[in-house]
Amino acid sequence: MTLLSRRTVLRGLGVSLSLPLLEAMLPSLDAAAAVAPRRMAFLYVPNGVNNASWFPKEAGKTFDLPATLAPLEPYRDQLLVLSGLTADKARPNGDGPGDHARAMSAWLTGAQARKTAGANIRSGVSADQLAAQSIGKATKFASLEIGCESGRQAGNCDSGYSCAYSSSISWRTESAPVAKETNPRLVFDRLFSASGKGDAASYKAAAYKRSLLDYVSEDAKSLKGRLGGSDLRKLDEYLDGVREIERRLERAETPTDSKAPAGAKAPASTPKDRGQHLRLMGDMMALAFQADLTRICTFAFANEGSNRSYREIGVNEGHHELSHHGRKADKMEKIQKIDRYNVEALAYLLGKLKAIKEGSGTLLDNCMIAYGSANGDGDRHNHDNLPTLLLGKGGGSITTGRHLKFDKNTPIANLWLSMLDRMGAKAEKLGDSTGRLKDLG
Repeated sequence: MTLLSRRTVLRGLGVSLSLPLLEAMLPSLDAAAAVAPRRMAFLYVPNGVNNASWFPKEAGKTFDLPATLAPLEPYRDQLLVLSGLTADKARPNGDGPGDHARAMSAWLTGAQARKTAGANIRSGVSADQLAAQSIGKATKFASLEIGCESGRQAGNCDSGYSCAYSSSISWRTESAPVAKETNPRLVFDRLFSASGKGDAASYKAAAYKRSLLDYVSEDAKSLKGRLGGSDLRKLDEYLDGVREIERRLERAETPTDSKAPAGAKAPASTPKDRGQHLRLMGDMMALAFQADLTRICTFAFANEGSNRSYREIGVNEGHHELSHHGRKADKMEKIQKIDRYNVEALAYLLGKLKAIKEGSGTLLDNCMIAYGSANGDGDRHNHDNLPTLLLGKGGGSITTGRHLKFDKNTPIANLWLSMLDRMGAKAEKLGDSTGRLKDLG
Protein backbone atom coordinates (compact mmCIF):
# COMPACT_ATOMS: atom_id res chain seq x y z
CA MET A 1 0.00 0.00 0.00
CA THR A 2 1.34 3.44 -0.97
CA LEU A 3 2.12 5.61 2.01
CA LEU A 4 -0.07 8.71 2.26
CA SER A 5 1.45 12.09 2.99
CA ARG A 6 0.68 13.42 6.47
CA ARG A 7 -0.52 16.58 4.71
CA THR A 8 -3.09 14.82 2.52
CA VAL A 9 -6.34 16.81 2.37
CA LEU A 10 -9.72 16.41 0.76
CA ARG A 11 -10.42 19.22 -1.70
CA GLY A 12 -13.53 20.76 -3.16
CA LEU A 13 -14.82 24.11 -4.39
CA GLY A 14 -13.27 26.73 -2.12
CA VAL A 15 -12.50 24.34 0.73
CA SER A 16 -9.89 21.89 1.88
CA LEU A 17 -10.50 19.37 4.64
CA SER A 18 -7.47 18.14 6.54
CA LEU A 19 -7.43 14.55 7.71
CA PRO A 20 -6.78 12.89 11.07
CA LEU A 21 -3.73 10.71 11.63
CA LEU A 22 -4.27 7.51 9.62
CA GLU A 23 -2.30 4.27 9.65
CA ALA A 24 -1.74 4.73 5.92
CA MET A 25 0.31 7.83 6.73
CA LEU A 26 2.80 5.86 8.82
CA PRO A 27 4.90 2.77 8.15
CA SER A 28 3.48 0.76 11.08
CA LEU A 29 1.11 0.87 14.04
CA ASP A 30 4.09 1.10 16.37
CA ALA A 31 5.34 4.10 14.43
CA ALA A 32 1.88 5.65 14.58
CA ALA A 33 1.96 5.51 18.35
CA ALA A 34 5.49 6.90 18.46
CA VAL A 35 5.15 9.85 16.12
CA ALA A 36 1.67 11.12 16.96
CA PRO A 37 2.21 14.85 17.50
CA ARG A 38 1.79 16.43 20.90
CA ARG A 39 -0.67 19.28 21.36
CA MET A 40 -1.16 21.82 24.10
CA ALA A 41 -3.99 24.15 25.03
CA PHE A 42 -4.48 26.83 27.66
CA LEU A 43 -8.05 27.29 28.99
CA TYR A 44 -8.70 30.37 31.10
CA VAL A 45 -11.54 31.13 33.53
CA PRO A 46 -11.83 34.56 35.19
CA ASN A 47 -12.41 35.93 38.69
CA GLY A 48 -10.83 33.12 40.67
CA VAL A 49 -12.73 30.24 42.30
CA ASN A 50 -14.30 29.10 45.56
CA ASN A 51 -11.13 27.53 46.95
CA ALA A 52 -12.94 25.41 49.55
CA SER A 53 -14.61 23.40 46.80
CA TRP A 54 -11.64 23.27 44.46
CA PHE A 55 -8.47 21.88 46.07
CA PRO A 56 -8.27 18.24 47.24
CA LYS A 57 -7.20 17.84 50.85
CA GLU A 58 -4.77 15.01 50.15
CA ALA A 59 -1.64 15.13 47.98
CA GLY A 60 -0.31 12.29 45.85
CA LYS A 61 -2.32 9.60 44.10
CA THR A 62 -4.94 9.01 46.78
CA PHE A 63 -7.26 11.99 46.96
CA ASP A 64 -10.95 12.74 46.74
CA LEU A 65 -12.11 15.18 44.11
CA PRO A 66 -13.98 18.06 45.77
CA ALA A 67 -17.41 19.13 44.56
CA THR A 68 -16.24 21.51 41.86
CA LEU A 69 -13.89 18.97 40.28
CA ALA A 70 -16.27 16.00 40.59
CA PRO A 71 -17.22 16.11 36.85
CA LEU A 72 -13.60 15.13 36.12
CA GLU A 73 -13.89 11.78 37.91
CA PRO A 74 -14.09 9.85 34.58
CA TYR A 75 -10.77 11.48 33.63
CA ARG A 76 -8.95 11.07 36.94
CA ASP A 77 -6.30 8.95 35.22
CA GLN A 78 -5.59 11.90 32.90
CA LEU A 79 -5.59 14.58 35.61
CA LEU A 80 -3.01 16.53 37.57
CA VAL A 81 -4.27 18.97 40.19
CA LEU A 82 -1.51 21.52 40.87
CA SER A 83 -1.50 23.72 43.96
CA GLY A 84 0.95 26.35 45.18
CA LEU A 85 1.56 28.02 41.80
CA THR A 86 1.73 31.81 41.68
CA ALA A 87 1.42 34.64 39.13
CA ASP A 88 3.56 37.27 40.86
CA LYS A 89 3.27 39.71 37.96
CA ALA A 90 -0.51 39.80 38.42
CA ARG A 91 0.16 41.41 41.80
CA PRO A 92 0.28 45.22 42.06
CA ASN A 93 4.04 45.41 42.63
CA GLY A 94 3.60 49.14 43.19
CA ASP A 95 0.99 49.75 40.47
CA GLY A 96 -2.13 49.88 42.65
CA PRO A 97 -5.58 48.55 41.60
CA GLY A 98 -6.14 46.57 38.41
CA ASP A 99 -5.81 42.94 39.47
CA HIS A 100 -8.16 41.59 36.82
CA ALA A 101 -6.34 43.16 33.89
CA ARG A 102 -2.94 42.15 35.26
CA ALA A 103 -4.11 38.58 35.92
CA MET A 104 -5.21 37.78 32.40
CA SER A 105 -2.20 39.40 30.74
CA ALA A 106 0.30 37.83 33.15
CA TRP A 107 -1.09 34.26 33.12
CA LEU A 108 0.84 33.02 30.07
CA THR A 109 3.47 35.77 29.87
CA GLY A 110 4.78 35.96 33.43
CA ALA A 111 5.21 39.67 32.73
CA GLN A 112 4.07 42.81 34.53
CA ALA A 113 1.65 44.78 32.37
CA ARG A 114 2.45 48.44 31.86
CA LYS A 115 -0.31 50.42 33.54
CA THR A 116 -1.82 52.37 30.69
CA ALA A 117 -5.16 52.76 28.97
CA GLY A 118 -3.48 54.17 25.88
CA ALA A 119 -1.82 52.66 22.84
CA ASN A 120 1.52 52.08 24.61
CA ILE A 121 0.52 48.72 26.09
CA ARG A 122 3.25 46.27 27.08
CA SER A 123 3.19 42.80 28.57
CA GLY A 124 5.32 39.90 27.31
CA VAL A 125 5.38 37.08 24.77
CA SER A 126 3.02 34.33 25.94
CA ALA A 127 3.86 30.63 26.21
CA ASP A 128 1.55 29.64 23.35
CA GLN A 129 3.19 32.14 21.02
CA LEU A 130 6.69 30.99 21.97
CA ALA A 131 5.58 27.53 20.92
CA ALA A 132 3.99 28.87 17.73
CA GLN A 133 7.22 30.61 16.78
CA SER A 134 9.15 27.38 17.30
CA ILE A 135 6.89 24.65 15.89
CA GLY A 136 4.02 26.50 14.23
CA LYS A 137 5.34 25.92 10.71
CA ALA A 138 4.51 22.21 11.03
CA THR A 139 0.76 22.90 10.74
CA LYS A 140 -1.62 25.01 8.64
CA PHE A 141 -2.21 27.34 11.59
CA ALA A 142 0.65 28.18 13.92
CA SER A 143 -1.88 28.61 16.73
CA LEU A 144 -5.60 29.00 17.34
CA GLU A 145 -7.08 31.65 19.66
CA ILE A 146 -10.73 31.25 20.63
CA GLY A 147 -13.07 32.39 23.40
CA CYS A 148 -16.65 32.89 24.49
CA GLU A 149 -16.65 36.59 25.30
CA SER A 150 -15.52 39.30 22.92
CA GLY A 151 -13.43 42.17 24.20
CA ARG A 152 -12.07 45.51 23.16
CA GLN A 153 -8.42 46.11 22.40
CA ALA A 154 -8.51 49.74 23.50
CA GLY A 155 -10.03 51.89 26.24
CA ASN A 156 -9.89 51.75 30.04
CA CYS A 157 -11.37 48.52 31.41
CA ASP A 158 -9.78 48.14 34.85
CA SER A 159 -8.43 50.98 37.02
CA GLY A 160 -6.33 52.56 34.30
CA TYR A 161 -5.41 49.37 32.44
CA SER A 162 -6.24 48.95 28.75
CA CYS A 163 -9.07 46.59 27.81
CA ALA A 164 -6.46 44.66 25.80
CA TYR A 165 -5.04 43.30 29.07
CA SER A 166 -8.33 41.98 30.50
CA SER A 167 -9.42 40.30 27.25
CA SER A 168 -6.16 38.74 26.00
CA ILE A 169 -4.16 35.76 27.21
CA SER A 170 -2.17 35.32 24.00
CA TRP A 171 0.56 37.87 23.16
CA ARG A 172 2.60 37.59 19.94
CA THR A 173 5.01 40.31 21.10
CA GLU A 174 5.13 42.36 24.29
CA SER A 175 2.96 45.02 22.61
CA ALA A 176 0.77 42.88 20.35
CA PRO A 177 -2.02 40.78 21.92
CA VAL A 178 -3.58 38.18 19.64
CA ALA A 179 -7.30 38.73 19.19
CA LYS A 180 -9.49 35.71 19.89
CA GLU A 181 -12.41 34.56 17.74
CA THR A 182 -15.66 34.08 19.65
CA ASN A 183 -17.95 33.01 16.80
CA PRO A 184 -17.86 29.22 16.27
CA ARG A 185 -19.14 29.54 12.69
CA LEU A 186 -16.26 31.84 11.78
CA VAL A 187 -13.78 29.47 13.43
CA PHE A 188 -15.21 26.59 11.39
CA ASP A 189 -15.03 28.63 8.18
CA ARG A 190 -11.48 29.64 8.96
CA LEU A 191 -10.39 26.06 9.48
CA PHE A 192 -11.90 24.83 6.23
CA SER A 193 -11.98 27.75 3.78
CA ALA A 194 -9.46 27.63 0.96
CA SER A 195 -7.69 30.75 2.21
CA GLY A 196 -7.63 29.73 5.85
CA LYS A 197 -9.04 33.14 6.74
CA GLY A 198 -12.72 32.23 6.78
CA ASP A 199 -13.48 34.52 3.85
CA ALA A 200 -13.74 32.15 0.87
CA ALA A 201 -16.79 33.62 -0.88
CA SER A 202 -17.55 30.49 -2.90
CA TYR A 203 -17.93 28.45 0.28
CA LYS A 204 -19.52 30.99 2.59
CA ALA A 205 -22.21 31.85 0.05
CA ALA A 206 -23.43 28.27 0.15
CA ALA A 207 -22.42 27.27 3.67
CA TYR A 208 -25.94 27.53 5.01
CA LYS A 209 -27.43 25.35 2.28
CA ARG A 210 -24.91 22.56 1.77
CA SER A 211 -22.54 20.61 3.92
CA LEU A 212 -18.80 21.06 3.65
CA LEU A 213 -18.72 17.32 2.99
CA ASP A 214 -20.76 17.79 -0.19
CA TYR A 215 -17.85 19.72 -1.67
CA VAL A 216 -15.23 17.07 -0.90
CA SER A 217 -17.34 13.96 -1.47
CA GLU A 218 -15.63 12.93 -4.71
CA ASP A 219 -12.19 13.32 -3.22
CA ALA A 220 -13.30 11.37 -0.13
CA LYS A 221 -14.66 8.54 -2.29
CA SER A 222 -11.37 8.31 -4.15
CA LEU A 223 -9.34 8.27 -0.93
CA LYS A 224 -11.46 5.53 0.64
CA GLY A 225 -10.44 3.20 -2.16
CA ARG A 226 -6.87 3.42 -0.90
CA LEU A 227 -7.54 2.77 2.81
CA GLY A 228 -7.70 -0.34 4.96
CA GLY A 229 -10.57 -1.23 7.29
CA SER A 230 -9.26 0.53 10.38
CA ASP A 231 -8.55 3.74 8.50
CA LEU A 232 -11.96 3.60 6.81
CA ARG A 233 -13.64 3.51 10.21
CA LYS A 234 -11.48 6.34 11.50
CA LEU A 235 -12.18 8.49 8.43
CA ASP A 236 -15.93 7.86 8.65
CA GLU A 237 -15.93 8.79 12.35
CA TYR A 238 -14.05 11.99 11.57
CA LEU A 239 -16.36 12.98 8.72
CA ASP A 240 -19.40 12.19 10.87
CA GLY A 241 -17.94 14.45 13.55
CA VAL A 242 -17.52 17.31 11.08
CA ARG A 243 -21.08 16.93 9.88
CA GLU A 244 -22.45 16.82 13.44
CA ILE A 245 -20.71 20.12 14.21
CA GLU A 246 -22.25 21.60 11.07
CA ARG A 247 -25.71 20.51 12.20
CA ARG A 248 -25.22 22.05 15.62
CA LEU A 249 -23.96 25.28 14.09
CA GLU A 250 -27.02 25.35 11.85
CA ARG A 251 -29.34 24.83 14.82
CA ALA A 252 -27.59 27.63 16.73
CA GLU A 253 -28.06 29.98 13.77
CA THR A 254 -31.68 29.14 12.92
CA PRO A 255 -34.08 31.93 13.92
CA THR A 256 -36.53 31.07 16.69
CA ASP A 257 -38.76 34.10 16.00
CA SER A 258 -42.02 32.77 14.53
CA LYS A 259 -42.35 35.98 12.49
CA ALA A 260 -39.15 35.31 10.57
CA PRO A 261 -39.67 34.67 6.83
CA ALA A 262 -39.88 31.04 5.81
CA GLY A 263 -36.44 29.63 5.09
CA ALA A 264 -34.63 32.61 6.66
CA LYS A 265 -31.28 32.01 8.29
CA ALA A 266 -29.70 34.03 11.04
CA PRO A 267 -26.44 35.80 10.24
CA ALA A 268 -23.32 34.15 11.59
CA SER A 269 -23.45 34.86 15.31
CA THR A 270 -22.51 33.35 18.62
CA PRO A 271 -25.05 31.05 20.30
CA LYS A 272 -27.17 32.67 22.98
CA ASP A 273 -26.98 29.54 25.12
CA ARG A 274 -23.76 29.74 27.14
CA GLY A 275 -23.30 26.00 27.52
CA GLN A 276 -23.83 25.43 23.80
CA HIS A 277 -21.29 28.15 23.05
CA LEU A 278 -18.64 26.59 25.31
CA ARG A 279 -19.20 23.14 23.83
CA LEU A 280 -19.09 24.33 20.23
CA MET A 281 -15.82 26.17 20.79
CA GLY A 282 -14.43 23.07 22.47
CA ASP A 283 -15.50 21.08 19.41
CA MET A 284 -13.57 23.50 17.20
CA MET A 285 -10.43 22.97 19.25
CA ALA A 286 -10.81 19.17 19.20
CA LEU A 287 -11.40 19.18 15.44
CA ALA A 288 -8.34 21.38 14.81
CA PHE A 289 -6.20 19.04 16.94
CA GLN A 290 -7.62 15.89 15.37
CA ALA A 291 -6.88 17.10 11.84
CA ASP A 292 -3.49 18.49 12.92
CA LEU A 293 -4.47 21.93 11.68
CA THR A 294 -2.72 23.33 14.74
CA ARG A 295 -1.04 21.94 17.83
CA ILE A 296 -1.43 25.04 19.99
CA CYS A 297 -4.63 26.65 21.24
CA THR A 298 -5.77 29.26 23.76
CA PHE A 299 -9.40 29.24 24.87
CA ALA A 300 -10.70 31.99 27.16
CA PHE A 301 -14.04 30.97 28.67
CA ALA A 302 -14.64 34.64 29.53
CA ASN A 303 -12.70 37.87 29.98
CA GLU A 304 -11.12 38.70 33.30
CA GLY A 305 -13.51 40.74 35.44
CA SER A 306 -16.47 39.44 33.44
CA ASN A 307 -19.76 40.26 35.13
CA ARG A 308 -22.09 38.13 33.02
CA SER A 309 -24.77 36.19 34.86
CA TYR A 310 -25.40 32.45 34.61
CA ARG A 311 -29.18 32.33 34.58
CA GLU A 312 -29.08 28.92 32.92
CA ILE A 313 -27.92 27.47 36.26
CA GLY A 314 -29.97 29.79 38.45
CA VAL A 315 -27.28 32.40 39.10
CA ASN A 316 -28.80 35.77 38.25
CA GLU A 317 -26.11 38.02 39.71
CA GLY A 318 -22.98 38.96 37.78
CA HIS A 319 -19.89 36.74 38.13
CA HIS A 320 -17.53 39.57 39.12
CA GLU A 321 -20.04 40.94 41.59
CA LEU A 322 -20.37 37.54 43.24
CA SER A 323 -16.63 36.99 43.33
CA HIS A 324 -16.47 39.78 45.93
CA HIS A 325 -18.51 37.60 48.26
CA GLY A 326 -17.23 38.85 51.59
CA ARG A 327 -17.34 35.22 52.80
CA LYS A 328 -21.13 35.23 52.60
CA ALA A 329 -22.29 31.63 52.26
CA ASP A 330 -25.00 32.25 49.65
CA LYS A 331 -22.62 34.12 47.35
CA MET A 332 -19.86 31.54 47.78
CA GLU A 333 -22.33 28.79 46.89
CA LYS A 334 -23.19 30.60 43.66
CA ILE A 335 -19.51 31.04 42.80
CA GLN A 336 -19.07 27.30 43.29
CA LYS A 337 -21.97 26.65 40.90
CA ILE A 338 -20.26 28.79 38.25
CA ASP A 339 -16.93 27.03 38.89
CA ARG A 340 -18.54 23.63 38.44
CA TYR A 341 -20.44 24.76 35.34
CA ASN A 342 -17.12 25.66 33.70
CA VAL A 343 -15.52 22.40 34.81
CA GLU A 344 -18.43 20.53 33.23
CA ALA A 345 -17.59 22.25 29.94
CA LEU A 346 -13.98 21.12 30.43
CA ALA A 347 -15.17 17.55 31.05
CA TYR A 348 -17.18 17.66 27.81
CA LEU A 349 -14.05 18.65 25.88
CA LEU A 350 -12.00 15.90 27.53
CA GLY A 351 -14.65 13.39 26.51
CA LYS A 352 -14.35 14.51 22.89
CA LEU A 353 -10.56 14.20 22.95
CA LYS A 354 -10.63 10.81 24.67
CA ALA A 355 -13.11 9.42 22.14
CA ILE A 356 -10.74 10.11 19.24
CA LYS A 357 -8.42 7.15 18.66
CA GLU A 358 -4.86 7.98 17.69
CA GLY A 359 -2.25 5.30 17.20
CA SER A 360 -2.49 2.87 20.10
CA GLY A 361 -4.06 5.49 22.36
CA THR A 362 -6.30 8.53 22.17
CA LEU A 363 -5.93 12.16 21.19
CA LEU A 364 -6.17 13.11 24.87
CA ASP A 365 -3.11 10.94 25.58
CA ASN A 366 -1.12 13.20 23.27
CA CYS A 367 -2.41 16.48 24.71
CA MET A 368 -1.50 18.81 27.55
CA ILE A 369 -4.59 20.81 28.53
CA ALA A 370 -3.88 23.51 31.13
CA TYR A 371 -6.99 24.91 32.80
CA GLY A 372 -7.15 27.64 35.40
CA SER A 373 -6.95 31.29 36.33
CA ALA A 374 -4.40 33.87 37.44
CA ASN A 375 -6.78 34.94 40.21
CA GLY A 376 -7.02 32.70 43.26
CA ASP A 377 -9.83 33.82 45.52
CA GLY A 378 -11.70 36.60 43.72
CA ASP A 379 -12.70 38.22 46.99
CA ARG A 380 -9.09 38.61 48.09
CA HIS A 381 -7.65 39.37 44.66
CA ASN A 382 -4.75 37.09 45.50
CA HIS A 383 -2.54 35.56 42.83
CA ASP A 384 -0.93 32.74 44.78
CA ASN A 385 -2.11 29.12 45.10
CA LEU A 386 -3.82 29.47 41.74
CA PRO A 387 -6.52 26.99 40.68
CA THR A 388 -4.60 24.99 38.10
CA LEU A 389 -5.26 21.69 36.34
CA LEU A 390 -3.18 19.85 33.75
CA LEU A 391 -4.95 17.15 31.76
CA GLY A 392 -3.62 14.66 29.24
CA LYS A 393 -0.44 12.62 29.27
CA GLY A 394 1.61 14.76 26.89
CA GLY A 395 2.48 11.80 24.68
CA GLY A 396 3.53 9.72 27.68
CA SER A 397 5.74 12.44 29.20
CA ILE A 398 3.44 13.22 32.15
CA THR A 399 2.45 10.95 35.04
CA THR A 400 -1.18 11.81 35.74
CA GLY A 401 -3.73 10.85 38.39
CA ARG A 402 -2.13 12.95 41.13
CA HIS A 403 -2.44 16.10 43.23
CA LEU A 404 0.93 17.86 43.36
CA LYS A 405 1.67 20.55 45.94
CA PHE A 406 4.48 22.99 45.15
CA ASP A 407 6.32 25.41 47.39
CA LYS A 408 4.66 28.74 48.05
CA ASN A 409 5.26 31.34 45.31
CA THR A 410 6.42 28.82 42.71
CA PRO A 411 5.94 30.69 39.41
CA ILE A 412 3.23 29.28 37.18
CA ALA A 413 5.58 30.19 34.33
CA ASN A 414 7.67 27.18 35.42
CA LEU A 415 4.74 24.99 34.35
CA TRP A 416 4.67 26.66 30.93
CA LEU A 417 8.41 26.02 30.45
CA SER A 418 7.86 22.37 31.33
CA MET A 419 5.11 22.12 28.73
CA LEU A 420 7.20 23.90 26.09
CA ASP A 421 9.99 21.37 26.65
CA ARG A 422 7.57 18.54 25.95
CA MET A 423 6.42 20.24 22.75
CA GLY A 424 9.98 20.49 21.46
CA ALA A 425 9.84 24.28 21.82
CA LYS A 426 12.37 24.83 24.58
CA ALA A 427 12.92 28.30 25.99
CA GLU A 428 15.54 29.35 28.51
CA LYS A 429 13.16 31.65 30.36
CA LEU A 430 9.57 32.89 30.27
CA GLY A 431 8.65 36.02 32.20
CA ASP A 432 9.35 35.49 35.90
CA SER A 433 10.13 31.77 35.56
CA THR A 434 12.82 30.30 37.79
CA GLY A 435 13.14 26.85 36.18
CA ARG A 436 11.01 23.81 35.39
CA LEU A 437 8.44 22.08 37.58
CA LYS A 438 9.74 18.85 39.05
CA ASP A 439 7.82 15.58 39.31
CA LEU A 440 5.50 16.07 36.30
CA GLY A 441 6.78 12.97 34.59
